[in-house]
Amino acid sequence: MTRIPSKSEILDWIAQNPTKAAKRDIAKAFGIKGAARIDLKRLLKELEEAGKLTKRRSSYRDAEDLPPVAVLEITGADTDGDLFARPLEWKGEGAEPRILMLLRSSDPALGQGDRILARLTVDKTEDHSHTARMIRRIGTNPLRILGVFRAGSEGGRVLPIDKGADKQWTVAAGATGGAKDGELVEAEQAGPKGRLGLPKARIVARLGDPTEPRAVSLIAIHQHGIPDHFPDAAVAEADAAKPASLKGRKDLRDLPLITIDPWDARDRDDAVLVQPDPDPKNAGGFVVWVAIADVAHYVTPNSELDHEARKRGNSTYFPDRVVPMLPDTLSGDLCSLHEHVDRACLAVAMRIDSAGNKIDHAFHRGLMRSVASLNYEEVQSGMDGQPGDKVAPLMDDIITPLYDAYHALAKARAQRQPLDLDLPERQIVLDDNGKVTSVRFKERLDAHRLIEEFMVLANVAAAETLIAKKSPLLFRVHEEPSPEKLDALREVATASGLTLAKGQVLKTAHLNKLLAGAQGTENDELINMATLRAMTQAYYFPENFGHFGLALRAYAHFTSPIRRYSDLIVHRALIAAHGWGNDGLSPWDIEHLTETAKLISDTERRSMTAERDTTDRYLAAFLSDRVGAELTGRISGIAKFGVFVKLNETGADAMIPIRTLGREYFHYDADSQTLMGSDSGMVISLGQRVTVKLIEAAPVTGGLIVELISLDDRIMPRGPSQGRGKPPRRKMGAARSKAAKVARKVKRTRK
Repeated sequence: MTRIPSKSEILDWIAQNPTKAAKRDIAKAFGIKGAARIDLKRLLKELEEAGKLTKRRSSYRDAEDLPPVAVLEITGADTDGDLFARPLEWKGEGAEPRILMLLRSSDPALGQGDRILARLTVDKTEDHSHTARMIRRIGTNPLRILGVFRAGSEGGRVLPIDKGADKQWTVAAGATGGAKDGELVEAEQAGPKGRLGLPKARIVARLGDPTEPRAVSLIAIHQHGIPDHFPDAAVAEADAAKPASLKGRKDLRDLPLITIDPWDARDRDDAVLVQPDPDPKNAGGFVVWVAIADVAHYVTPNSELDHEARKRGNSTYFPDRVVPMLPDTLSGDLCSLHEHVDRACLAVAMRIDSAGNKIDHAFHRGLMRSVASLNYEEVQSGMDGQPGDKVAPLMDDIITPLYDAYHALAKARAQRQPLDLDLPERQIVLDDNGKVTSVRFKERLDAHRLIEEFMVLANVAAAETLIAKKSPLLFRVHEEPSPEKLDALREVATASGLTLAKGQVLKTAHLNKLLAGAQGTENDELINMATLRAMTQAYYFPENFGHFGLALRAYAHFTSPIRRYSDLIVHRALIAAHGWGNDGLSPWDIEHLTETAKLISDTERRSMTAERDTTDRYLAAFLSDRVGAELTGRISGIAKFGVFVKLNETGADAMIPIRTLGREYFHYDADSQTLMGSDSGMVISLGQRVTVKLIEAAPVTGGLIVELISLDDRIMPRGPSQGRGKPPRRKMGAARSKAAKVARKVKRTRK
């Protein structure tokens, strides 16, 4: 009869023979044959269930030890310069092993975060338990998962929040990172994926309650399918990129170009400079330089980076993070025009006269060196007479000429009459824990307007050049409003005592006259919002249909290739049209321009929706502790089911359900955008001042529910509805007539 070894004997043998731990090796070592193999299998299963062994494919090992070959992550060097690593698949109950790397001269340099496949040797000392020899590098880009952690008896599982994710991920007991059941977590793949069973993950970040503010943007990213993980191949291409040389480029390093960006900007893709035009025929004129990062040099057609950038379409910005179009190696470094370093660029020199009219322009593929990285506020402070130490030396020769050229361009803008909307931009301020501390409106400075005018001028120059050279490109198209939207805008204007005439070809000048009539009145913000809603959404297209909002015949995006794929396409078109290299627009790019235009127009809308949803959720979280408070605002929208209110303090949008409006039935008139009380004849219309009580703030959905307290300083009646659900006592025609009569009686605010 074959003797079956004890469990302790099996464990001792595996510890002494870690490379021969398959079931057949164990059977051979103890002379187990035939039916006795069933008993051995049972013992091994019991040891595995007890946590004494873990099965690695077809072999077993002590759960408190490491396999002879494992995936490691470099943790860094100590004060003596020795490099250490940690195992990614540690499942023991004790302290995680510390591994000393024994590097050969032929091994590549390793840094913190690098992942390698290594051969391990037990070497227990005071500061490490194993030594390791590198077999090969396997990259620094593990797959990341966002999901809800569900604790189990031995670790747990991560349930991804992606709609398309049909698999859960298992988490070993030693890889939970202390996560609690129900928490939102970020996890990464732990070890290679097997063909069978659930994939394994290790929790790398606990994000707390999924309803908490810090989880909001992550939820939006995954809900809207915004790619936030770069494929290994794309990361490898970015990591392998080297700074561009001067070969084949115009040397622009003597030009004192500067960048002006928000104070917290991570990437800087545009630099500017203004010089007086030396041509005596253009007295008082300027040469405006705009230099843009040469992203096309690094992101070449049909590369892995190109595929990923096209898929993303653009970077997406949230209050607490950015999902970039390009890996940080490029977006934050090689393609970013940092001060005092050489950077590849595409630059355009544009000659304008003293009235801001462009005379001519010329593009160059160059190498530049920014003399300063500045922010809007410090530049504006310099022009306002309070320059800081960094700005003061630049005032006379660099900063002041920028404003001189801007003032000239402002004259041309006034003649052109682009749409002059004045909608304040909200800024959500977060603390270190991701909680909203305040909501404020960003101040609009001349420094902002200056850069915007220069960028518009450069974008026009790019479109004109490519049209002249008969090159394919992507235009930025903005069509005029539809007749239906214009009719809705006229209704709002009429209710506000203003006029938008019919029977004429609409121009932006007509809309600007309407906006000017509302400026400074209580209907100012309402008319601006209504005009914005009347606009069509801009999009990308290979054919030129003009840009209505900017009042331009041809417009293309050229100035932000770090953040927009459309600009990269325009850069490639310029490179090909000028014969500057073999990294210009490819035949595949040209063949698929229409498809690319549709794709990136869609990704732009996706990002806008995700950003808006995130803002709504942050605002709901910010207001959640003010439930019961009274807030002021204006009616911004009317529907059958309720009234929308834009709150003054935060700019948040709240809803008054129609069932809460009062004791009478309210008739909805879509033409006049009003609600009319069937008993009182009271009309609720756009732009009216309201005081509301906050009833509900839901951070998960971003929804705000309010109750109407007063309308234009009139206190609303309280109490249950009377006759709710009954037909209106006044006929629809009479109600519409009454609404029109009330609108005509509104005191006109413009003579």
